[in-house]
Amino acid sequence: MKTIVISLPDPLKAKLDALRAQGYTLNGYVRAVLERELTDTPTARRPRKGRRAA
Repeated sequence: MKTIVISLPDPLKAKLDALRAQGYTLNGYVRAVLERELTDTPTARRPRKGRRAA
């Protein structure tokens, strides 16, 4: 699993903090939203570093 760091405007952060009062974690909520929104999005595969073509 990878970690990302993003900046949020104060009003958006306040809305996320309000979700914490309902029992959500910020990471869990953001992860669920991303998974829902990106379900049908194809992923691009990058070539691995350090591998030589045969």
